[in-house]
This record gives sequence, structure tokens and C-alpha cells, in this order.
Amino acid sequence: MTPPTVPLRLEPVFKEKIWGRKDSHPSLPRFPEGDRKLGEIWMTDGESKFADGPLKGKTLADATRELGSDLCGTAWQQPRFPILAKYILTDDWLSLQVHPDDEYAKAHEPDTPGKAEMWYFIHCPPQGRILYGMKDGATPEQLQSAARAGTLKSLIPELRPNPGEAFMVAPGRLHAIGPALVLFEVEQNSDITYRLDDFGRVGIDGQPRPLHLEKAMAVMRFDLPRSGATPELRFPEPFGSRRYLVACRHFGVEHLTCEKEAPLVAEERRVEILTFLGGQGQFHTANGPLPFATGQTWLVPPRMSEGRLMPEGRCEMLRYYVPDLEKDFVEPLRARGVSESQIRSVVYSL
Repeated sequence: MTPPTVPLRLEPVFKEKIWGRKDSHPSLPRFPEGDRKLGEIWMTDGESKFADGPLKGKTLADATRELGSDLCGTAWQQPRFPILAKYILTDDWLSLQVHPDDEYAKAHEPDTPGKAEMWYFIHCPPQGRILYGMKDGATPEQLQSAARAGTLKSLIPELRPNPGEAFMVAPGRLHAIGPALVLFEVEQNSDITYRLDDFGRVGIDGQPRPLHLEKAMAVMRFDLPRSGATPELRFPEPFGSRRYLVACRHFGVEHLTCEKEAPLVAEERRVEILTFLGGQGQFHTANGPLPFATGQTWLVPPRMSEGRLMPEGRCEMLRYYVPDLEKDFVEPLRARGVSESQIRSVVYSL
């Protein structure tokens, strides 16, 4: 198969969830017809299909297997696409949960990596809340006792997120997303979750969803400091602005605003992904113009010939990829005078 040399648009995959909702949001892909409660829209799912171009109709999983480094970059040697990205929209609490790291997953979950993730909040009404981390002084014995008693919420800090805030959810950190929120999640390509509390609900099949207390207690990290949203590290660029949201060895995420023409330069070692949160415009490539719009996700393949991103007015996007932490985050932030403590608040060593 010929390596792709132009940006590639992916179709979303809609996921029904018991905590989902029936109404969409202007920043999201349009909901399909029907009466289902949709809670997640996966943009880089293995079953996501390419909307057009040389890979039209092929799934991302098939293209990854067939093209390998020609799609994912020379630094990626795994059989699955490197990053899972999705919108989350809620009408109820998600379960209180925690994710394992790669080491635990390798030992206990065959063929599944661990899971680090980040959240970028898009819509947050005043009542929107998240549970994040654990209160100071909480012990494993207290957590285990509260889990069995159904009182875990009392040991977890409840935070109110704001639009534009980003949170790093490291493996081992307790968390839950509350009702009425819309956010974008970037994570390792893994769907592994250990639930501690599902708040007495039943699943779509009418049965209680399983809890995983023993595994959750095994992976929970009591050494993680209490924290909140990452700092606002935004800087002007010739095309608009760049904000460094969060990075770890599994993914780096930037928020870009684009008001003028911007270069679109591929890197041989990686694929880059752009998700448009607002605005529209065109990619200008050697093969001609390609229009993009709000709610769409595009891959910039590693062998793409140089192109330009041409916004029509102002557009807003998330750019994410598997980073070289020093080159892509630490060095640019140091060059802009950011302190080491602030750098550590967005660049995580897992």
C-alpha cells in the first residue's frame, strides 16, 4: 500500500453509555439519528473509517496493521494506533475508577497496555463537578473500608472544572466525571478501567456493572500529590497562539488558535492528530485543497509533503502526538522562560 502523503480525515464512532445524553454540542460531530444515550465519540477508534482520500473506507486498525510506520511514524513499533482520542458528554456521574500503569497491565491484563489520560474541558455549567485524586491523609485501609460501605465520595476531592482547563489523569489516580460536562480525552490506546463505585446503577443490560476493588487497590497510588488543572502556558505564534497543555511519554497535547496561515510540517518519527474545536478552513497540499470544519479529526501522516493550514477567520484545535518530551515540551518552555516547577506541572514522568 502506498504511504499517504496528505492529511486524512477520520469518521467518528458513537458509543452508547448509561450516563450519556441525547443532545449534542456545537463543538462535537453531529449525532446520528435515533434515541440512544450517547456518552462517547471516539475519533481514533480502531473501527474509525477514513472519510476520503487514498484510505477511504478503510478502518484505522486495518491501516495501522498494513502501513505500520508509514502511518504511525518510525518511532512507533506497536500493532495498534498509538493514541485513543474521544469526546465525552455526560448526563450522570461516570463510575469512580482508576487505571493501571503499563507494568501492572502487562502482568495482569494480557495484550492490553496501561492507561494514562488527559482531559480538556469544553462545556462546564455551574453545577459541573469532577472527583479527582484523594484527600490528604487518606489511607489504603480507609479507602477499602469506604469502598465496601459505598462512601468513597467522602474521601475524594470534588472540583469544579472550567472551559479550557486541562487535567492529567495519571495511572493510579482516582477519578470520576460528573453530569452535564463536555470534554475531550486523549489517552493511551487502552480501554482498561477498574471501577470502585458505580453509584448503585445497572448497565444497559439491566444488570449491575462489575466492580474491581482488589485490582483498583493494587494500582491506586497514594504518593501522587493533590493537584488540579494544569497552568495556562500560552504563547504567541505567527499564526495565532500555542498553549502547552500536558505531556507524558504516551502523548503530548497542545491547544492552538489559528488566525493566519500556518505551516503544516510532518515528522518522520510520528503521526500527528488535529481535532478542530471551532472554525473552518482548508489544508493546502501538493494534491490540492482539503476543507476542514469544527468537530473533525485529521491525521497528519509522517510522510506528508509540506503543506499549509489556511483558516477562514479564527479556528481552534487540539494537536496531539507521541512526543519527544525534551524537544517538544521541556526545551520550548525553558526557552520561553517558564520555571522548572511550572514545567513539571505539565510534563509528567510516569
